[in-house]
Amino acid sequence: MKNYRGTRRIRELKRFSVIARVLFKHGFGDVLERLFKRKKNGLKNEKTKEFLAKPGYPSPRRIRMVLEELGPSFIKLGQLMSTRADIFPPEYIEEFSKLQDRVPPVPFDKIKRIIEEELRRSLDNIFKEISSESAAAASVAQVHLGELVTGEKVAIKVIRPGIYKKIQEDIRLMYYFAKKIEKSFEIGQILGAVNLVKEFERNIFKELDMYIEAGSMEKFADNFKESNEIYIPRVYWDYTSRSVLVMEHIEGIKLDQVETMITHGIDPNEIAMIGLRSFSRQLMEFGFFHADPHPGNTIVMYDGRVGLVDFGITGYLDEETMMQIANIFLGYAEHDYGMVMNALLDAALLNEETMDLDSFRIDLKDMSEQFYGRSIKTISVKDVYDQIMRLVVKYRIRMPRNLLLLLKTFMQSEALGKILNSDASILETTRPYAKKLLQRGYEAQKLLRTFAKETRSLGGYIKMMPKYVHDILRQAAMGKYRVELWHGGFQQIDTKLEKGINRLTVGMVISASLIAASLILNSSQKLFEFTINLFGVQTVSITALLGLSGYSIATILGFWLIISIFRSGKM
Repeated sequence: MKNYRGTRRIRELKRFSVIARVLFKHGFGDVLERLFKRKKNGLKNEKTKEFLAKPGYPSPRRIRMVLEELGPSFIKLGQLMSTRADIFPPEYIEEFSKLQDRVPPVPFDKIKRIIEEELRRSLDNIFKEISSESAAAASVAQVHLGELVTGEKVAIKVIRPGIYKKIQEDIRLMYYFAKKIEKSFEIGQILGAVNLVKEFERNIFKELDMYIEAGSMEKFADNFKESNEIYIPRVYWDYTSRSVLVMEHIEGIKLDQVETMITHGIDPNEIAMIGLRSFSRQLMEFGFFHADPHPGNTIVMYDGRVGLVDFGITGYLDEETMMQIANIFLGYAEHDYGMVMNALLDAALLNEETMDLDSFRIDLKDMSEQFYGRSIKTISVKDVYDQIMRLVVKYRIRMPRNLLLLLKTFMQSEALGKILNSDASILETTRPYAKKLLQRGYEAQKLLRTFAKETRSLGGYIKMMPKYVHDILRQAAMGKYRVELWHGGFQQIDTKLEKGINRLTVGMVISASLIAASLILNSSQKLFEFTINLFGVQTVSITALLGLSGYSIATILGFWLIISIFRSGKM
């Protein structure tokens, strides 16, 4: 174990030195100096002010060149950063978007070894033939074409050997540098350097798992199983593992080869409409979308259908978010900014307490009206994207990753439309799907389904409650928990109860006094008789005097009790 850790440490030190050398090479020596040198007397150097915002220091191009030279992990990090237009300025987003992960392919003998190890059988038992030349090579995987022994044409996607371990080591160094950047530069805290690395770590390992991509393909295929416009390649699960994905090979024309389409009698405008309709359905019907629609991932088949490939990056939307997006689309299409604002508020993107919503509404309208009624050909995708992101940055709106991914996909889809020279309007194409989704949201059947779902959940909770109570009491009996009961609001009950008892006591005293006085006055025995001169000479006994006193006390107490009851309003 110690030997392993020592080896890993040596590898990390070597990688650290490579990163430092590349940074120095591209003019980041002063940045390294600030990251790893202490400031004298604890005074902040003027150079420690945020450097990304400083013109030309460093340029977005230099950052891109550093990421490209550092290899697959950092290229993927840069691609993630290209989706975070809510925190990076437009010039950086544009530069990060240029990051390409095309790298020299791994020699075929290594690819062969991975396939045979993963599938636990020799290549000859799986493929009738397989090309030793890669059809595509990216930073984390490469693709080879072949034919199964059963005759089907296939594409084989294989994770590059050693990439998992390399990315793990790079992520550890990314965390190290991110913490240093946040500590040394204010801009590092604003951008959330550590959170960016966390987001990268969450997503990169999904791309390294071919089971996840295969599952996404199956889900897409099921969603479009009745479509005669979209085709998803078949997954061969018997020949698929965590590092190998064997899928049907689609023959066709790449989306950017417009002249070739026309030569084969395919209308590019219709292909653009198929793409927009497909995207609308992904968004408004399924809540599951292909998040990387570029020409290399979109194949126009010779029969006019559009084939989608490479499902390494996908996005999900829950039902509530789908409804909000539908309201936004419909609001834009019908110039109803109230609907758009309400949808943004429902999505918790706007904060009524901290934002000037009137100013935001004005800015939103000013931004949007210039694009209304225009076709894809007359709209600059970059202009739309930049305008939206200016609002996001100006009002400090933090958008969830899936919405940022969706926005980027939206722009990429329009870009594909422009490649095809389409004059379609994406808002007009999406409008009927948005209306259908909103109508579906209020259907009685949907409400019943929701009620049934909640009822099932409640039934599950009730079923599990005795077990939870038993576990809690058992743990308490073992001394692991202490059960404390706190009550509140009982003070008034105590007071009222005491008052009622007092009144009952007084009533009993009155009753006893009346009874005693009556008995004494009616008694034939006279004790200690004496005479007094009151309204004439009168003979009075002690017993008579006690009886009169009892009546008097009982009368006074009775009046007091009646008055107090009337005053309390509780008669």
